[in-house]
Amino acid sequence: MLRIARNSPTSARRTSRRLLAATVALLSLSFAGTALPHSAAAAAEPSGDAPPVTAASPRVPAGVTAGVAVFDRQTGTFTEQLAPAATFRSASVVKLLIALDFLWTRSPDTIPSADRTRLDVMLRSSQDAAASHYWSAYGGPAIVERMVTRLGLADTAPPPAGYEGYWGYTAMSARDTVKTYRHILESAPAPVRDFVMQRLRQSTRCASDAFDQHFGIAAAFDRPWAVKQGWSGRYAQGSCGSASAAAAHGAGTPAAAPAGAGDASVDLSRPALHTTGTVGAGDRSIVAVLTLHPDGTSYGKAYTDLGRLTRSLNVPGGTAPAGKWYGTWGQDVAVRTGPVVGDNLVTRLPAGVEVLVGCQKKGQLVSVPPYSNDWWAYLPQYGGYVTNIYLSHPDNQLPDVPLCTSQK
Repeated sequence: MLRIARNSPTSARRTSRRLLAATVALLSLSFAGTALPHSAAAAAEPSGDAPPVTAASPRVPAGVTAGVAVFDRQTGTFTEQLAPAATFRSASVVKLLIALDFLWTRSPDTIPSADRTRLDVMLRSSQDAAASHYWSAYGGPAIVERMVTRLGLADTAPPPAGYEGYWGYTAMSARDTVKTYRHILESAPAPVRDFVMQRLRQSTRCASDAFDQHFGIAAAFDRPWAVKQGWSGRYAQGSCGSASAAAAHGAGTPAAAPAGAGDASVDLSRPALHTTGTVGAGDRSIVAVLTLHPDGTSYGKAYTDLGRLTRSLNVPGGTAPAGKWYGTWGQDVAVRTGPVVGDNLVTRLPAGVEVLVGCQKKGQLVSVPPYSNDWWAYLPQYGGYVTNIYLSHPDNQLPDVPLCTSQK
């Protein structure tokens, strides 16, 4: 919620202004998409105060169902396990199995250039069309069955009856995801290991369907990390990237199946968001966090809740990035290369997402009636600025964020 001191005339005026904003939002200047009043955003989105982090004690946000496994390769032990055998529809995490199946009897050095291109965009940018190509060409559910046998996976299963064409409905667990990464890192031929891991390290912020995929691991820890993410649900169109145009979902990842459809042991309807990969030098920790969210959850809210859960984990070798986490409000909020409005768009934020603020500085005065503000926040993980108007705090200048002292 907004942090407003009691019995403060200034704060009271700010509260009134935010209530007024609810009635004028549709008529106000659209600086970065459809604006939402601070007061409404604060009721649904997080404040600048992130919850405290407790090592070895996953903090699962209310309403979220999670399966978690963190494996420390240096000690050979799990540092976190929460429902590690629970199965979730995998969404794009299954692309790891699809890639490994294709490369099982092939070397990345000898495959046709068309396949190198498909695998590259499937692993780096999570392109659905590439996954659908391999799913169709190499047996669909048989791909999963082969990989279950080869890797000794205990909880993984093909899509349920009636959904054989949807690779994103493959069931996976957190512990099977860890086992998959252990195979890549410890058992796969070196060319396969290097090919797959290099592309996961080069994960693009904007996926092929214009969704921001640098949530979870990618936001909670400084590099080095490598990630393969997954999302599936009735989320709004993606807005990531300077073009802010979303591509259609591939055939393998429909938004969601009707409630109760398919195998009763795997929920195919609630919004899913998963973060998987490695963290730390030498890929020290393998992290798998699979989550389901209440029906109607926005992408930004799921992104924020998954981020908070991931930041609460005990991940050996992981380093938290410097900065202060703040909630945002508004839709398609622009991140810009500098603290000015112009032809300088870096990307747009998922609506209501929590962001890491590194520093702040004065820049161009921006007006989104009834607000005006010349303070801008630098978001180090995006490499750009947002006007402080869209941060969930009542003051123009953030009280606990330093000034930007270097040229960014």
